[in-house]
Amino acid sequence: MKLKLKSKWMLSGISSVLALTIFLPTAANADKLSELEQQKREAQQQQSELNSGINEKSEKMTQNASTLEELSKKIDKLNTKIQDTETKINDVQSKIDQTVAEIDELRKSIVELERKIAEREELLQERARAIQLSGGSVDYVDVLLGANNFGDFIDRFSAVNTLIEADRDIMREQAEDKKLLAEQKAAVETKLAEQEDRRAELVGLKSSLDSQKQEQAGLVKELEAEQQRLQEEKATLEEQRNDSIEVSSKLEKEIAQEQERLAEIARKAEEERQRKLAAERKAAQERAAAERAEAERKAAAEIAAAQNEADRKAAERRAAEERAAAQKKEASSNSVTPASASASSSANSPAPAAAPAATVAPAASSSGFITPASGRYTSKFGWRNIGAGQEFHQGVDIANGVGTTIMASASGYVSFAGSMGGYGNVIILTHSINGQTHATVYAHLSSIGVSKGQAVSQGQRIGGMGNTGRSFGSHLHFEIHVGPWNGSRSNAVNPASYVSL
Repeated sequence: MKLKLKSKWMLSGISSVLALTIFLPTAANADKLSELEQQKREAQQQQSELNSGINEKSEKMTQNASTLEELSKKIDKLNTKIQDTETKINDVQSKIDQTVAEIDELRKSIVELERKIAEREELLQERARAIQLSGGSVDYVDVLLGANNFGDFIDRFSAVNTLIEADRDIMREQAEDKKLLAEQKAAVETKLAEQEDRRAELVGLKSSLDSQKQEQAGLVKELEAEQQRLQEEKATLEEQRNDSIEVSSKLEKEIAQEQERLAEIARKAEEERQRKLAAERKAAQERAAAERAEAERKAAAEIAAAQNEADRKAAERRAAEERAAAQKKEASSNSVTPASASASSSANSPAPAAAPAATVAPAASSSGFITPASGRYTSKFGWRNIGAGQEFHQGVDIANGVGTTIMASASGYVSFAGSMGGYGNVIILTHSINGQTHATVYAHLSSIGVSKGQAVSQGQRIGGMGNTGRSFGSHLHFEIHVGPWNGSRSNAVNPASYVSL
């Protein structure tokens, strides 16, 4: 909104300046061009700031997109880990379920063992009670000696052995079953505890992975919100930049119109100069013709006077000759033929005066331009590469020391004098040569000796050579344009075709 208001103010200011142009003299017109140039620079600066802001938003969006991509990859990895963990949990749970089934079987076996142990305990307790009631341990010797015969003895011995072995088996089985019971109980409890621990570990890992996933999802949501905000801000800046470009375009057009006006002034001045030169040449020719006519008149008068004098002298000679002849005729009969008169009269006559030579004006330059500075020709017009890739060089470079005099290549008017980006300190002149508008550019100057709107003559010092702007050493960057200068420099021509380098 601020930019739009400022744009309207700038356009209003331009309109006011244009309205005043009709009533102000040349200096005021130059001020108008200066204001337009200043407004153009402000618009360009604002456009540059907006472009910078747009680029910054784009970079942040690119970084966010990269971060989102990395987060997505991390989330995919977490999902894979979570799936693996869930698979492991399911596997452990399956093993736990199997262990529970095994425990159920073991419990049944334990119940059976406990039953057998209880029965043996009962049997052993019965035996113990019997021994206690009999007053002590059973006397197996008395049983054997109480046999009636050998067969009875063998039977009794076998019975005693059977009883003793039975007691031993009972005691041994009882001990083994108790040991097995203890081992089975311990194995079941250990296995179940291990699987429960493993399950708890996996559940904890899954919980951690779920937490990480939620955290990553939160970051993704924040980044997506940030991306949306940046996109909206970028769109706003682009809209403002479009407004700025529109204003800058109008200013560019206004500056072009102003240059056309100055070019028209230069053309009229050139016409007036040519008219004066023609009038002076005509006056000089008329003066020369009058001088020639006067010289011819004087010569003719001198020739006529000389002829009259010659005729008078000839008449006098003829009269003298006649008198001499008469006298000689009378004096002597031996008359002698008088000598022939010398035909030197024409030689004695004065020669006609030569006409004075006419003054010849010096020949004008064929292009109307002169070389603007002395020095070495270091860079030509056209494509070149100075380390940043191929670029088109719109002029020529002339190198010399800082402060070397820079002259106007042709007479004209100063349409710009100041700093302009890569040009550094620059002067732009508008000319009218043989009815054609031209512009010349003098860039990278160390000093500027003219001001906007000022009329300059060909060869006049306008500034000093320097190293300002995009420059890599003291030199003059010189351009010639057929037509007024424009920002794209689309009408630049090779200066080598116009000046001697």
